[in-house]
Amino acid sequence: MYIHPDASAVVGAVAPDEPVILNRPHAAGRAARFFAQKFPGKSLYAVKANPSPDLLPILWAAGITHYDVASIAEVRLVRDALPEATLCFMHPVKTASAIREAYFRHGVRTFSLDSTEELAKIVAATTDEQGNEAADLRLCVRLRVSSEYSELSLASKFGVDLVDAPPLLQETRQVADWLGVCFHVGSQAMTPFAYVQALDRVRAGIADAGVVIDMIDVGGGFPSVYPGMEPPPLEDYFAIIHRHFEALPIAYNAELWCEPGRALCAEYNSLIVRVEKRRGNELYINDGAYGALFDAAHVGWRFPVRCLAEGRDESVEDFAFYGPTCDDADYMEGPFVLPSDIRAGDYIEIGMLGAYGAAMRTAFNGFGQAEAFDVADEPMASLYRGDRPDPRASDNVVSLR
Repeated sequence: MYIHPDASAVVGAVAPDEPVILNRPHAAGRAARFFAQKFPGKSLYAVKANPSPDLLPILWAAGITHYDVASIAEVRLVRDALPEATLCFMHPVKTASAIREAYFRHGVRTFSLDSTEELAKIVAATTDEQGNEAADLRLCVRLRVSSEYSELSLASKFGVDLVDAPPLLQETRQVADWLGVCFHVGSQAMTPFAYVQALDRVRAGIADAGVVIDMIDVGGGFPSVYPGMEPPPLEDYFAIIHRHFEALPIAYNAELWCEPGRALCAEYNSLIVRVEKRRGNELYINDGAYGALFDAAHVGWRFPVRCLAEGRDESVEDFAFYGPTCDDADYMEGPFVLPSDIRAGDYIEIGMLGAYGAAMRTAFNGFGQAEAFDVADEPMASLYRGDRPDPRASDNVVSLR
């Protein structure tokens, strides 16, 4: 595939009527190598963040060999793309047929759960036709932890409460060849302390259960950089996780896992949109809440933007976006800072959309078509280039104690 220099070159070459997704394979590979080399354990890519078939081989080539899959469709997708990958079915509530297919057809051995009902379902679904229960199950009990330090909470839907965790761990240990504890601190955790608090709960649950633990999975939550969200360096997260992992009452050879999604793919994509109309400080663009900008509309996520038109004013204003559908909810408040004289026909690049951007696109109202191009320039922000000012140098100090 031809690699364009940047977004402006794509606009100059094709003047697109529809939104355009820009891929940066070099950025995704750099992020993957960072985790593969620096995280003090095993990094699993959370496929839900961006299931693009073009992205998966990039991560594999950069050292990501394990994949967190949440549905049988994701199991099939990754198995077809990466036949040798290790797949871990980490959704705590699965259908029996999905478990059965994953185990017998796709070689999945690692499953997560947060209830005795799910445990029984896994055991039954992996029992063969002769009535022999599986002897090689690698089971992870998901513990509910706080999301108070993250921008998006994941604390309500899944996870066994701490008071109920010991009996579930004991029961799971009876049928598991290999037992882990997993949790998720929420998406875009803005301080490493989120993991300290979670690991303290893990410690309490293991101590009360009195069972041998073979793996601790600290889940996702590792952040990227967005306007108004400047996290500490990821090395700080890794160091504090490792220190608290080492102090847990677990097997001497226990493994440490994590499940980055956003942190591995956020820098992979940006989006080119066109302004179709301006009404005051509202811009009507050709992508929106039912496309790659789902998060901008529904959770108020701010993404970096830049106008690709030449000769615009140096003065800037705050703008909101309307997407292309006929739905009033197709609205993104922003604010998105752009030139004061931006107008219909101008193109805008919206950055850092690799996580949950392309994955959330729909065809509502007949919109949703988007061609993809590879580009060679850098993403609008990066945790991995080594040139980002350390936010710890400001007054906003993050304690690692």
